[in-house]
Amino acid sequence: MFDILMYLFENFIHSDMEVVVNHDELTDELTRAGFHRQEIHKALAWLERLADLQDSQTLPYVNKSPNSSTRVFTAEEVARLDCASRGFLMYLENLGVLDFATREMVIDRVMELDTQQFTLDDLKWVVLMVLFNVPGHEDAYDQMEGLLFEEPEGLLH
Repeated sequence: MFDILMYLFENFIHSDMEVVVNHDELTDELTRAGFHRQEIHKALAWLERLADLQDSQTLPYVNKSPNSSTRVFTAEEVARLDCASRGFLMYLENLGVLDFATREMVIDRVMELDTQQFTLDDLKWVVLMVLFNVPGHEDAYDQMEGLLFEEPEGLLH
């Protein structure tokens, strides 16, 4: 499922190509690209839920909280998001790339992925997908895109 999301993001959304709105046409396109229909339907449902989260502007369990709040992860979230991933989320919040609502959207979307292994690189792509879909977060998207694609220059020590 995550491969399909990446394919869609790279080939349609991120490349500024016109996105096919018809689910049947999109399913046919993805089937021709070699993906299985069941996985395609899961990926499209994942994207629809992301759109629903964006439309609601907040998750039902997220209250307006001060910037100094601490996020406590559930056991399921800790199992999916390793220490490096949780630290990266905190780093993005400190940079101002994520706020509490977009952080919760990212965590929600990560938890809905049907994947056995989830890496820090996968998390970065989910953050990018979420920020792309939330109006008013264009600067945060650009900043995250820079974090994802920039290569360090010079010596690292």
